[in-house]
Amino acid sequence: MLNRRHIRIKVMQALYAHYTEGEGDVKKSQEALFFSFDKMYEMYIYLFSLIIEMQGAAIEKIEAGKNKKLPTQEDLHPNTKFVTNRVIRTLVHSKSLKKAADDTGVSWADQKELVKKVFKDLIETEDYKEYMESDERGFDHDREFLLRFFKRHMINVELLHDFFEEKSIFWNDDLDIVSSMTIKTIKTISDGDDDVHLLELWDSSDDEELEFAKNLFVKTLSQGEENETFIQESTKNWEIERIASLDTILMKMALAEARTFETVPLKVTLNEYIELSKYYSTPKSNGFINGVLDQLFAKLKEDGVIKKIGRGLLQ
Repeated sequence: MLNRRHIRIKVMQALYAHYTEGEGDVKKSQEALFFSFDKMYEMYIYLFSLIIEMQGAAIEKIEAGKNKKLPTQEDLHPNTKFVTNRVIRTLVHSKSLKKAADDTGVSWADQKELVKKVFKDLIETEDYKEYMESDERGFDHDREFLLRFFKRHMINVELLHDFFEEKSIFWNDDLDIVSSMTIKTIKTISDGDDDVHLLELWDSSDDEELEFAKNLFVKTLSQGEENETFIQESTKNWEIERIASLDTILMKMALAEARTFETVPLKVTLNEYIELSKYYSTPKSNGFINGVLDQLFAKLKEDGVIKKIGRGLLQ
């Protein structure tokens, strides 16, 4: 479920916390890293549970209309297209989703007012109104609507962002990743399914990505002083204190990755950390990091510090 860019981001965040806290306990920092991964899965279940809550809010709205003292024709004959959406009904009846929610403790039970406010905002969107007014029916139509509804509206509700930010500091940068996982899962649901196949955080048949995360974190720390010396030698006109702390961390990670993972092409490593610097560091960081790492990779290849297995990996 996680790709290596996601892993690099989480390792970067854990290292930043570790160094910011005065180079605290390595074991505790590593535990915090994997706790942050677990929180991503919890957020994944929260998003599915919210979709189910939206259906519940719609049912409550229908019941409230029917129970009015002077119900209108619309109240008495409500449009039930949303509450009978076949994909949402599959989620509602999913045993695997219920088990995951129970295992992670995910529940919106204490956030009923928030759920109502989110639902109120969502039913005012043009996509919702067009879906409800359309005469088209069928599973594919229901799934297409839910995907569009989720991507365009649900994950962009400001109240939801505030909730997640208050719920966990680990979720500040995770919403895009987790939303893409949710979308991917919805796309796998087929007509007639009585359950949902939830994605796993780690591939249970292959420990490669899990080992990548562990080793990248540990090796960045264990090689930290040596790699910092390499950086200082390549930035003689700069005092290390003048280099943005996140830039230093990204370069240490890149050097640790280049030295540790013999099957990862150097070009991939270089490009990945340049991209991370564009998003997370200063406007000029990507050019600076590119120049330093390009020079260091060339030198360390020549000195035999960086070794690769396979053709073209040193390119």
